[in-house]
Amino acid sequence: MSNPLSRLATRVAYGASQLPRVAWYVGHSLAVRRLSEAAQRRDGKKARPRPHTNLPVPDRRRLYADMAILFQQDLANIEAGLYPLPADHDGSLLTLLDRSRLFFDDLPEIHRRRERGAHNEVLAEGMRGKRPRYYLQNFHFQTGGWTTDDSASRYDTQVEVLFNGTANATRRQALPQLHEIFARRDQRKLRLLDIGCGTGRFLDFLKQAWPRLPTLGLDMSEHYVRYAKRHLKRWSRINLIVGNAESLPVPDESQDAVTSIFLFHELPPKVRRIVFRECARALKPGGRLVLVDSLQRGDQPDYDGLLDLFPQNYHEPYYRSYTNEDFGTLAAGCGLTHVRDVTAFVSKVMVFDKPAVRFREKSRPLPKAAYTGLSSSFSPHR
Repeated sequence: MSNPLSRLATRVAYGASQLPRVAWYVGHSLAVRRLSEAAQRRDGKKARPRPHTNLPVPDRRRLYADMAILFQQDLANIEAGLYPLPADHDGSLLTLLDRSRLFFDDLPEIHRRRERGAHNEVLAEGMRGKRPRYYLQNFHFQTGGWTTDDSASRYDTQVEVLFNGTANATRRQALPQLHEIFARRDQRKLRLLDIGCGTGRFLDFLKQAWPRLPTLGLDMSEHYVRYAKRHLKRWSRINLIVGNAESLPVPDESQDAVTSIFLFHELPPKVRRIVFRECARALKPGGRLVLVDSLQRGDQPDYDGLLDLFPQNYHEPYYRSYTNEDFGTLAAGCGLTHVRDVTAFVSKVMVFDKPAVRFREKSRPLPKAAYTGLSSSFSPHR
């Protein structure tokens, strides 16, 4: 983007769309903090012990500075042509207000569950046997877990409040890793699978970048899939289904890319390994797995205390094991290569490649003339 006027117009449009979002969700976050402090004063001695950590916790100045770095990177990706100026598709003001109402209406119930340590109400609501046991919990202490329409309608607001309005920008940081392998290829002939697609926010940004890319979204919640279908109805060549990532409904080596956003920290260690292995199975040789999830312990030492506090404040039973997971070793055990990690505020992007098929020793050699004109840098296509 070399034209100064074009660059200025892009920056103005980006700021006009992102700054109000941040202000909206930071405002929600501050309101939640005030309500929480009031509840603690009201409960007094009956309140549960306050979360505690001896590890470093970033102050608000550091948090806001790192949020700014994330948005600068998001804008730089747009200016580099890695993906277009995003449309967040948040809906009208009335829609936003209705989602906020749902969000605030659930706060008293979240507080009640948090104080009592209640997180199995979903299991008690007749869901036993319909989904894996690890899935049937009130994650984040929210009403309905992942098993109601209201939960799906609240989810995006909950996540953006938690991330201070940066969740969508964080999701978009997976796109440059896909651009790296999709560039100059016919998107119509590629295949991408997104596991744990939720409400479809990441898939929306994916389709904005590659509208003709055949895409499959998978989630275990029919309520979230139903919501995602409404959110993504503007796009073609996209299929959304209810399914379990422990047994992906795709053939071996059928996908050019597999993505997953904010899923792996919700999985028990054993299941995490099964799902990772399934991702590797589904990838074509030369394919890429891109995960976006929380920072892990040691990624940003100044944030380790925040990672320690998070599962104390929210029902996240598998989060601690996630923060200590060695994904490089996990990838190697599944035949994948750990390419890189890219920090994105309180999250990170993890990139893994499946090695391309190499010439085998027993393969019939090409005639000597076939090598004429090939440079010394020739290597099989990845």
